[in-house]
Amino acid sequence: MISSSIDSKDLAKRGESLIRQSSNRYLTTVLIAFRAKQRRFDDFDGLLEESAVKPVQRAIVELSDEQDQPDLLPG
Repeated sequence: MISSSIDSKDLAKRGESLIRQSSNRYLTTVLIAFRAKQRRFDDFDGLLEESAVKPVQRAIVELSDEQDQPDLLPG
């Protein structure tokens, strides 16, 4: 799902899509920051194997995937 090197153009498009489709840009930014903070602690605790991708990049990709493909979410 997340490759070790993320294309910067793809990442920018995903970020723009998140902001464009949100009703509140501030809350979207806070959500990205919160998710990135969670991923940073997951990396620190050794729960995630892939540490080449920065937490903010991982958060944007994950949130974008959740937004674009809601059927991937559990439950």
